[in-house]
Amino acid sequence: MVDVNNIFSVSTPDFAALCLETFEFQYTSNPLYREWCKRLGRDVSNIRYIIDIPALPIAFFKQTKVHTSEFTPQVVFESSGTTGQQSSFHEVKDVNLYEQSYSQGFRLFYGEPASWCILALLPSYLERGNSSLVYMVNGLMQQSKHPLNGFYLNNTAELADRLQQVEAAGQRTLLIGVTYALLDFAEQFPMALQHTVVMETGGMKGRREELTREQVHELLRDGFQIKQVHSEYGMTELLSQAYSTGAGRFVCPPWMRVWVQDERDPLLVRTEGEGVLQVVDLANRYSCAFIATDDVGRVYADGSFEVWGRRDHSDLRGCSLLSV
Repeated sequence: MVDVNNIFSVSTPDFAALCLETFEFQYTSNPLYREWCKRLGRDVSNIRYIIDIPALPIAFFKQTKVHTSEFTPQVVFESSGTTGQQSSFHEVKDVNLYEQSYSQGFRLFYGEPASWCILALLPSYLERGNSSLVYMVNGLMQQSKHPLNGFYLNNTAELADRLQQVEAAGQRTLLIGVTYALLDFAEQFPMALQHTVVMETGGMKGRREELTREQVHELLRDGFQIKQVHSEYGMTELLSQAYSTGAGRFVCPPWMRVWVQDERDPLLVRTEGEGVLQVVDLANRYSCAFIATDDVGRVYADGSFEVWGRRDHSDLRGCSLLSV
């Protein structure tokens, strides 16, 4: 049995062994996942390579509890969704896994939270009380302990004043926001940001015309006079995040991988190429670590990936955003 505390210290040679152990554990202890695997003709006896491990379609998180082992959840995260669409929910057995994942993931890409002032423009997520994104950002703010940290809903004039204050002080700042809100803010309060990283989390949620990622980033670069726009790739169904420090090219932490499925044959999985994105998230120890998303994109030889948009006929998601 894997010590869950070792998930976040995984090295590349250990990843395959952890995947196989996690698959065996989840096949044995998750009836829903086991039944899905059986329908695909896969079980613990015929998995030779980790890319042969079946991925559970993400839509199951809208329909039923996805539990590995029996437990009472410490927290239930729910997706923001859009009006008239069914939300996904993720019942989390051990919220410490999520806290370790987002904390260590942030440190890998951005260093210690204590060096940052964190400003969050997340109106759609704040309006729900069980957003995993809000939980993560709030946790990072607690680690930051900066006195000017804050969430913003409709008080964008206050946010503009706060940004000008931290900029004048030369304070390293993270402005993280849902895409449509960042676009609205950049139009209403254009300013030059020299010490601030702007990070979009995706999502128009029907508030604005859908744009490609490059169009979005161009508008944000112009509005804030910055060279790059950062991005976060995360979702309710995952306990880990990938980050892009520019141009929409995402990189995973060591305990997470993204592979690609053929759109016509979900059992044909490759470590690079174009198709439907499949995520392995070892932090999903007690739900399902192998998830077939509804996102389409490209995975590169170095493991980085791009998100191009959504599969046809799939629901819009808060994290969905075209990139080409």
